[in-house]
Amino acid sequence: MNMSARFSLRKTCLAAIMIAMAVTDVALARQQPNIVFMLSDDQNWNGLSVAMHPTVAGSKGTVFNTPSLVKLASEGMRFSAAYAPAPVCSPTRISLQTGKSPAQMHWTKAGPSMSAAAGYKLIPPRLTKSLASQETTIAELLRSAGYATAHYGKWHLDGGGPANHGYDEHDGNIGNEYAGRFGDPNPVDIFGMVRRASAFMEKNKQAGKPFFIQLSWHALHSPQNALKTTLKEYDHLVRGDNYRRADTAAMTEDLDTGVGRIVQAVDRLGLADNTYVIYMSDNGGGNRRGPLNGGKGSVWEGGIRVPLIIRGPGVTANSWCHTRVVGFDFFPTFCEWAGISASKLPQGIEGGSIVSLLANPKQPQVKRPREELVFHFPHYQTGDGPHSALMLGNLKLMKFYEDNRLALFDLSKDIGEQNDLSGRMPQQTAQLHQRLKRYLAAVGAQLPVVNPSYDPSRPPTLPQKGKRGQGNRPGRPRRQP
Repeated sequence: MNMSARFSLRKTCLAAIMIAMAVTDVALARQQPNIVFMLSDDQNWNGLSVAMHPTVAGSKGTVFNTPSLVKLASEGMRFSAAYAPAPVCSPTRISLQTGKSPAQMHWTKAGPSMSAAAGYKLIPPRLTKSLASQETTIAELLRSAGYATAHYGKWHLDGGGPANHGYDEHDGNIGNEYAGRFGDPNPVDIFGMVRRASAFMEKNKQAGKPFFIQLSWHALHSPQNALKTTLKEYDHLVRGDNYRRADTAAMTEDLDTGVGRIVQAVDRLGLADNTYVIYMSDNGGGNRRGPLNGGKGSVWEGGIRVPLIIRGPGVTANSWCHTRVVGFDFFPTFCEWAGISASKLPQGIEGGSIVSLLANPKQPQVKRPREELVFHFPHYQTGDGPHSALMLGNLKLMKFYEDNRLALFDLSKDIGEQNDLSGRMPQQTAQLHQRLKRYLAAVGAQLPVVNPSYDPSRPPTLPQKGKRGQGNRPGRPRRQP
């Protein structure tokens, strides 16, 4: 074979190798599903017009209109026992980014903590309120696996913003203040976020690259900024000072419109067969009209149980899952979808993958490093004061730190947490209390301490008006057995 022939053969072989590599890359991209994760703000478990439980009365709202989410639920799976990692926003958000609980991250409250001068019986812990550079985020891991990553909307974690934590495209280091800047025709930037996310999808589809998008909606903040036409639909709800309810209903509908447009973009681009669409809330808002007790700023069910709907490949349409899941389960779930080995997950991950649960929703539990789930809120934001909760099986233990009172509920029979069983079940109460203490010690959770300046004759200084979230009400009175 002469030199010219050998050169031609080499050239042909090289071209064949490059084509094979390109084909392999495209095949890998197709195997790795796209992930669109949508997070609403301060939305109740029953804050949609789609039921979150098939048999619990009041598990859907009576004044809300969310047809897009009704459709998403009909195409995917609803989770009746889904929990935000915290009853307030920033702790949930850092937990979603890291796969670790707010207790482990030492970030358990969104607003400022209180000092001894506030006059409460206990002094809440000081917080670490910035996402540290040494933490490995879900975006960083997905990007290392070949994903394009984007974060649109509310970040609220400081630490340099999304750009410093694995996101290729983002809206910057923004928080609650951003919502009020956008009114009609783009209420709280809902439709602007839709446009940016849709463009990101299209760009990466053309590039043959899998993508991860987190849409951290500003809604339901600044509900008065809803579209004027939508606000008009809810004029009938306004009675005296009850405008807030009407505004929230209007903003809920506008948010639902945005959700619908995101799902439409996925479908229009031909990505539905390989894209998971997830919708949940960062915490409960609080609603006296619903079946759940308490609200934002409390670890009663009303503060932490949230709507969750997932549509995607292999997920049965119009299906239900009643197994308990929590927000930090998404970290290992996304990694499993992306083909990232469990050995590459950071130390301290507390969630468990729900990939097998989506295929078989009747599994009794998610496999996590610990069997119990703990929600830790050592702060003052509601009338309950600093408190924690532990869930194991059907039982939920609550501890109130001011007087060390314990309460026990069977959620399978008492979703509204009205019947305290601690007096009837002292052994189970004591066992769960020991589990709670062991967990808090194991993750290095911060606890409130006694205030040496506490004077019971002087009322404490309440949090500043406007710092308390919608629905920050203490739990309803509990009936004793």
